[in-house]
Amino acid sequence: MQRGPLSYLRQLDLLDSGRHFSGRWGRTVLLSVAVGVMAGLAAVVLETALHWGSELLVGRFAAPGGSEILLFRWELLLLPALGGLFSGLVVQGIAGFGPGHGTDQFVAAFHRHDGVMRLRPPAVKAVAAVGVISAGGSAGPEGPIAALGAALGSSVGRWFELTARDRRVLLISGCSAAVGALFGCPLGGALFANSVLYRQPEFESTALVSAFIASAVGYASYVPFGGHGTRVLSGTAGLEFQSPGELPLYVLLGVACGLTAIFFSIALRGVERVAAACSAVPSSLRPALGGLATGMLACLLPQVMDGRYHFVQNAFSGDLFAGAGAGTSWLGWSAMLAAVALAKCLATALTVGSGAAGGVLGPSVFIGGCVGASLAALCEALLPGYLPRDVQMALIPVGMAGVLSASMRTPLAAIVMVMEMTGSYGLIVPLMLVTMIAYLLGRGWGLIDDQVRSAADSPAHAGDVLVNLLEQYRVGDVLERDDFAHVRPATSLEDLLGRLRPGDCSTVPVLEGQRLVGLIALSELRQQLAGDELPSAVIAADLMRTQPFRLEPSYTLYEGLSALQEHGLDALPVVAAARGDNALVGMLRRSDVYAVVRRYVESMRQSLLREHAGLAAIGSESQLTHLLSVMPAPDAGRMERIPVDTTQLGRSLADLDFRNAMGVEVIAIQTADHLFLCPPDPRRPLEGGDSLLVMRSAAAAAELA
Repeated sequence: MQRGPLSYLRQLDLLDSGRHFSGRWGRTVLLSVAVGVMAGLAAVVLETALHWGSELLVGRFAAPGGSEILLFRWELLLLPALGGLFSGLVVQGIAGFGPGHGTDQFVAAFHRHDGVMRLRPPAVKAVAAVGVISAGGSAGPEGPIAALGAALGSSVGRWFELTARDRRVLLISGCSAAVGALFGCPLGGALFANSVLYRQPEFESTALVSAFIASAVGYASYVPFGGHGTRVLSGTAGLEFQSPGELPLYVLLGVACGLTAIFFSIALRGVERVAAACSAVPSSLRPALGGLATGMLACLLPQVMDGRYHFVQNAFSGDLFAGAGAGTSWLGWSAMLAAVALAKCLATALTVGSGAAGGVLGPSVFIGGCVGASLAALCEALLPGYLPRDVQMALIPVGMAGVLSASMRTPLAAIVMVMEMTGSYGLIVPLMLVTMIAYLLGRGWGLIDDQVRSAADSPAHAGDVLVNLLEQYRVGDVLERDDFAHVRPATSLEDLLGRLRPGDCSTVPVLEGQRLVGLIALSELRQQLAGDELPSAVIAADLMRTQPFRLEPSYTLYEGLSALQEHGLDALPVVAAARGDNALVGMLRRSDVYAVVRRYVESMRQSLLREHAGLAAIGSESQLTHLLSVMPAPDAGRMERIPVDTTQLGRSLADLDFRNAMGVEVIAIQTADHLFLCPPDPRRPLEGGDSLLVMRSAAAAAELA
């Protein structure tokens, strides 16, 4: 059997040796660093391509960061259509991939595809996204880079033959590193990738450590290529929350951000439904039609083509208002900024919803900045000079976080991301307030369909209770140290079988001294045991497996059970890690692992009944249904439940002899705490509250009637 790279690394003690790291954590750190480097460099390539592409295309024909509106030019009309056509032909036409904005595919891969995300589709979509954004399409780069980083992590997990659980960890790590690098928010990127999976404010705790490491390394890999010090919004460092009198204004901003996010979601879903219904138009051409509609909007408001946040930056600094002369009132500015926010929602819906490559996180940040700027202008129009300039400016970064929080359903990540992206650390109080209000209003209209409500609803967490239990125990806690058979390499097959006793492991270790040299699985000896006589020339060395079994006492029971499953055996040898000579210390059996699970389940059942007595009825009905399912056909008799009376208390079924005395067969005893004892113990004294589940024969039932 061909062995993957993980097997060789294990032999070299680079990943699993407790002398360097603690097993799984050592592997996690090393692979997280590798994924972080790859995702950070991928972000460098994408950002460089976007910079040069935007300068070459949309930057030559439009100045979307200014205040000019109602500007009809053929370039503005047709450029987004050409970008959409390029995306459609590359992604749907040539490559044959379906639409999707990247983040949704990452979420679906986590929940529904065991952490498997192929690398080629995100790579192709990243190339297509560069064309879309460079041509003025209203989309963001974070969708493609999130998917590309996640696919890199998934590919590393598959290359190293990791379990589905570990693949999911690297999937999240890759997304964290890519988003954190591209947006300059390493902490925010890690929190975003861990929380965007769920509709509620919840984090994927199993991946937090790996995501933090990968995101830090990814950002560090990105910085030398021009990422240090760059901000989505500059000049916010001096802004601070100063007075509780500002809170009503921020409450209003939170409501506005939530309502805007709802409009954004409705627009995107509407375009997706229309695009799916246009069966007469090939899927590869639909992004071109969406781009053409985006171009029409751009002729009215060229600002919708801004993919680099220049318009929001100019509104923040005041250059936007100064450059347009004194003829526009603040009420007019407020209306214009609100129109840009809504138009950006529509333009992004038309671009991404029609199937063009690109993301929605970047546009969400842009839209939120416009909402904050519009509210600031409205306050200046209604109450001239009342609102300090710093508060007006603060509304813009806080608005960014508000729309991002509601549209992506990531309020906590939105706070941290915007603080890092803009440097507005002094605005933590309004950021907290606005993001939560916006999230509560807009959480029912998020932009990612594959999000589940919480970890409890994710197929990825179906076995969490048992996994957590098995990770609390070590192999050394339950292994069998003495009572098992073992042989030497020269032991004959006849002697081997003669040493086995009833109940022994079906797996026999082969030792030279105390050193493990091989393993014999008795289930694989059918050919040798098929004849009437045992072959005398066959010895243990001819039958044993010789691949390394790196199971050590410090491993968790979860890792031990995974190893049993991987090798297809009922028992595996455990070797001493400290000695390094493959010295055998015992055997881990499946039955030992299952015993731990059974004890835990029973203890939890008792705790459940103490806390929630009403649930006992459900357990009773479940057990009763199981009993009835194996009973004879209805014409064989009648099932009855008979309460134990006072004359029967303290006496056993053997004493009472129900079969002869009453013509019934006792199938089970139901105790006072609703537990079925089946088969019943004939020597157990009956207790108060017991009931008997009996089968009355058809003849006895007819006679009784």
